[in-house]
Amino acid sequence: MTLLVDRALAVLKAAAEETRFRILVLLQEGELSVSDLTDILGQSQPRISRHLKLLCDAGLVERHREGSWAFFSLAEGASVLRPVLGSLDPADRVLASDRDRLARVRMQRADTAQKYFSRLAPEWDRLRSLHASEAAVDAAIFKMLGDKSFRSVLDLGTGTGHILKLLGRDAERAVGLDASHAMLSVARANLEKAGLSGVELRQGDIYALPFERDEFDLIVLHQVLHYFDDPARAVREASRLLRPGGRLLIIDFAPHNLEFLRDKHEHRRLGFHQDQMGAWMTEAGLGVTDTHHLLPPKGEGEKLIVTLWLGEDQRIITDWPLNANVG
Repeated sequence: MTLLVDRALAVLKAAAEETRFRILVLLQEGELSVSDLTDILGQSQPRISRHLKLLCDAGLVERHREGSWAFFSLAEGASVLRPVLGSLDPADRVLASDRDRLARVRMQRADTAQKYFSRLAPEWDRLRSLHASEAAVDAAIFKMLGDKSFRSVLDLGTGTGHILKLLGRDAERAVGLDASHAMLSVARANLEKAGLSGVELRQGDIYALPFERDEFDLIVLHQVLHYFDDPARAVREASRLLRPGGRLLIIDFAPHNLEFLRDKHEHRRLGFHQDQMGAWMTEAGLGVTDTHHLLPPKGEGEKLIVTLWLGEDQRIITDWPLNANVG
């Protein structure tokens, strides 16, 4: 990365203050809120906010909103400082104390997430009993994706962050988006517990995704399409973000008649027909390359079939030089 002198001086000036430098060190461990940094550094919220603004203005830190909250992470501009940050003595008294307080913040997050799911546990257990186990679905996901690598993955409707835990380690960039701040808080705690602090979490609308075209190699919609009034539009919006040759993986239910899911759990659609999903992917410029059905466990009453659909962007990937001689 080449820097102009003025730019280099601005970067160094922004980082050359104790609190701001400690913030940069902490953000190496993953994104944090103003409240987190206030608790860790023992300083007032206005003071922390002023330091963060200076770091953002210098291009060292980036900010994204999550409802009324704001989270901060290292920006691409911070790469110039990584050799310095990486050479610090981990036993330094101040930095070690910061890490201890960071660990306590993360433990509080994990405790909040655990309490949240303890309240929901009875209903979650009932719903899980209606379809194939999580382990069976995970195995089917890995089998369907095969050996084709992906550098970037986007999990739309990330919920608890399960898909990011499953696939995030294999990607250079892993991003989860959800409309719910509460669910993102749960995902953040789960991912930190799993050691995936580099994952990006964003709050947003699946119909107005805050990303550029051609940004991801793999996009996943895991058990979320049935919540949308217009799932075809969600498929189109997701497909728009795929790079040439990129893939869209959808995991959802086959058609069923369990009306209580609509009445009590906000399901808008009671499953999807294979032809219907295929048509939506075709309209979005994708070719359906694989489909797989997971049968439900045996038992009384109607159960749910989990279906996986894999679509691939049909644009041709080529490294052929523009000035190549032909003929």
